[in-house]
Amino acid sequence: TLDVCRDLKRNGVGFDLNPQRPEIRLNDSRKLPLDKESVDFVFIDPPYSTHVDYSDDARCIGKLDSGGDDEGRAYYRAMDEVIREIHRVLKPGRYMGLYVSDSWRKKRDRDGKAVKGSEFMPIGFELFAIMRKYFAAVDIICVVRHNKKLTYGNWRKAAEEGNFFLRGFNYCFIMRKA
Repeated sequence: TLDVCRDLKRNGVGFDLNPQRPEIRLNDSRKLPLDKESVDFVFIDPPYSTHVDYSDDARCIGKLDSGGDDEGRAYYRAMDEVIREIHRVLKPGRYMGLYVSDSWRKKRDRDGKAVKGSEFMPIGFELFAIMRKYFAAVDIICVVRHNKKLTYGNWRKAAEEGNFFLRGFNYCFIMRKA
């Protein structure tokens, strides 16, 4: 995103709890160091739950499960804080984009061993519902993921045997602040 801003000669600022590049500032998106209504556009690609180890920082939303024992309440509460903070810093009439994917996983026991059943987490639509509290919907874009894993024989075979879908897209929700 910052590379695109630079290419378009736009002033882009990036924040993350685990910055991977020098131009990304260390910060929690639940408390942005920006003035109220000072931003023209926000783009966010949040953690999609606990599937990736995003950071060692205990504040990392990626450490919160979007399913599991609490049915994602802590994850969605944290994301509500992020979305509310985006609303605070965004100028009226301006836009935000949120890029996200739903998730599916096999159920596991406390020892991590697979057990019968699966769990679907509609992360995209849960976040869309949260965003609707603060913003008006403008568009929902399905972004095709050209992920080579989707063609791996073992992934396809597991999908057929487990009767689940291979998710080959992400959502990009476009929202407008009134």
